[in-house]
Amino acid sequence: MHDVTDDEPAREFLATIRLGDRCSGTVAAVSRGVSVTLDGFPARPLGFIGPLDMSWRHDRASAMSVAVGERITAEVTAVDPGQGRVLLSRAAAEDPELWGFLKSLRVGAALSGTVASIEPFGVFVALDAGPAHPVFPGVGFISMPELSWTRFEDASDVVRVGQQVTCEFLQFDTWNGEARLSLRATLPDPFRAFADGTAVGQALEGRVTKLVPFGAFVEVAPGIEGLVHVRDLAPEPVRAPEEVVQVGDSLTVAVTELDRERRRLALTLSTAGPDAR
Repeated sequence: MHDVTDDEPAREFLATIRLGDRCSGTVAAVSRGVSVTLDGFPARPLGFIGPLDMSWRHDRASAMSVAVGERITAEVTAVDPGQGRVLLSRAAAEDPELWGFLKSLRVGAALSGTVASIEPFGVFVALDAGPAHPVFPGVGFISMPELSWTRFEDASDVVRVGQQVTCEFLQFDTWNGEARLSLRATLPDPFRAFADGTAVGQALEGRVTKLVPFGAFVEVAPGIEGLVHVRDLAPEPVRAPEEVVQVGDSLTVAVTELDRERRRLALTLSTAGPDAR
């Protein structure tokens, strides 16, 4: 970075720029980002656009294919006088109404909308308030882990297109220009209720729901699954869990670890009856 300690003209120019200003200039260099010679200060490039702030409307590769000498307009996201540069977002300048709406949202706020599209990677939500997205089916987006507290195979098991939902706002995703949402944050966490009534060493009855190379998942309450490691599935060592259990089998297990923060339940086979302590 350029040190502007002894560069009075650059320091004076940077002092006139504020967050949210729209600046224009000429592309000076393209590498891992775009350096911009800003209008009003031709001495050297002071503007910089990172790859995540180039464009929402284009493929990321094509969004970076601007040419040296090309005119460009972007919004100021940060001013760093010490390093002598202005951080810019071209994406913000493309759709200032959407950018302004997303910046106005506060973490934890409740946002309502309609499920617009269900994709393998998550769910788009058309919000009741705010503008539409220029590219995606909705401004709101729920990633798969944020759909439900319980395990599911497909997002359509949790929501359907056209369904009205209320979610918690998590963050402004500047990469895609969307509001990241959580549906599960608005629902009671079944693990907390389970943990309140369960102790380490307690015996429970469960059903095997999934086999993995390192063990078997056992559902011990609605939506609550714990792992029995393969080494704990039988008195004698086994190479794979399917040697001793199958999906659907009923097992009596004992709680060996109950981690509230990570929502993790570890189990082992038990010879005691259910609910024994």
